[in-house]
Amino acid sequence: MKPDHPLSGAVVLLFAVACGLAVGNVYYAQPLLDAMAEAFAMDPATIGIVVTLTQIGYGAGLLLLVPLGDLLNRRRLIVTQTLLSSLALLMIALASSSTWLLLGMTLTGLLAVVTQILVAYAATLAIPTQRGRVVGVITSGIVVGILLARTVAGGMADLAGWRSIYLLSAGLTLVMALLLFRVLPKHEDARPDSAYAALIGSVFKLFKEEPVLRQRAMLALLTFASAMVLWTPLVLPLSAPPLSLSHTEIGLFGLAGAAGALAAARAGHLADRGLGQWTSGLSLLLMLASWLPIALTQSSLWALLLGVITLDLGLQAVHVTSQSMIYSVRPEAQSRLTAGYMLFYSIGSALGSIGSTAMYAWAGWIGVCWLGAGINAVALIYWWMTLTPAPSPHFSATLITRDPYPAACCSAHHPDAPNRETMPPPNAAAQSGTADTPDTHAPCAGTQTPAHSPARSKATATNY
Repeated sequence: MKPDHPLSGAVVLLFAVACGLAVGNVYYAQPLLDAMAEAFAMDPATIGIVVTLTQIGYGAGLLLLVPLGDLLNRRRLIVTQTLLSSLALLMIALASSSTWLLLGMTLTGLLAVVTQILVAYAATLAIPTQRGRVVGVITSGIVVGILLARTVAGGMADLAGWRSIYLLSAGLTLVMALLLFRVLPKHEDARPDSAYAALIGSVFKLFKEEPVLRQRAMLALLTFASAMVLWTPLVLPLSAPPLSLSHTEIGLFGLAGAAGALAAARAGHLADRGLGQWTSGLSLLLMLASWLPIALTQSSLWALLLGVITLDLGLQAVHVTSQSMIYSVRPEAQSRLTAGYMLFYSIGSALGSIGSTAMYAWAGWIGVCWLGAGINAVALIYWWMTLTPAPSPHFSATLITRDPYPAACCSAHHPDAPNRETMPPPNAAAQSGTADTPDTHAPCAGTQTPAHSPARSKATATNY
């Protein structure tokens, strides 16, 4: 499994399943909030703290654990986190008080960031022309994991109580740790010798140096905040009269977002073709429009179904496009790029979770919908304000072009160099059909040339 060879379908599938299982641990609680509130005598208006603490733990893991993927042996790191996740899930299942519940949720969020280490690791192992597709497939696995988490959690809560899903997941996570131990590469390239504090500091340095990371991180904060505005309080109106749906029925709405899995894979292909920016814009428009049918939830479940499909499709398309774009910036720092990007995802999710339950208590479901639509409108405006032309699908923003006879020194140091004054114009080769003729008007060796310049190398780099 070398970086210059495509990843096999079986290995990509394992990465996708592992990511889906890990991220599912974060979302089991969403359709169970009312049952948890009843079990631990918590106020339904503040039960969103369960999801919020999970997201805070996730954010801490992004900052403190994910960068270790650029420093430590990733196989050991991934397997260790997966084993510890199994123990955290067991803590939730056996919780005897709200204190133990909230602690277990925080630890589960902290360790669930193994998902992002797996995504960055897969991007490292994939060849450049395969990277967008691989990230898209794995993101599809994450989407399916989130959807099944809500559905299975709701069904098992009706069958065996809300704790049963955490017992089941603890066992499955333990099995996954053993599979990853056997399949992941045992040998890796030498890792940089860097202090942990410097490694964490470099995450913030990347924000300073990479505008793509800054822009995409802010979009992640806004889009995931709007998604959590929908999903966190959704159980409250659906479980209350006049709808009075069961946990199983509420969980089934999670499957409505299956379109997001399809969008994720397709968005990866579009990002590979250099269409990431416009894919993002269209997806943000879809997310904004989705709040109109969502607002009709209490009078039409079909409207909710349409809104959920549209919102999740747009969300996952923006997400996978952003990941593909940031992974192309610094291939040697993909774990830290992931940490920086997903940190904003976690902040947005935490804010959306706590804000939505408070809004529901204050203004009802209509207030929740206005909040979600407002956040999406801000995201769309921000995307437009930061929009920059995407490079050609075949060339990056800057290319290195080497001329065997640099202009500044050809006559002095290369006696056999052609006389530039008598040479044909730069487009002569193209007119004569000789496409491979070197551009003798290129700058000196090593000069960086804008992608739109006539002096283009035939080599390609990942575009944004």
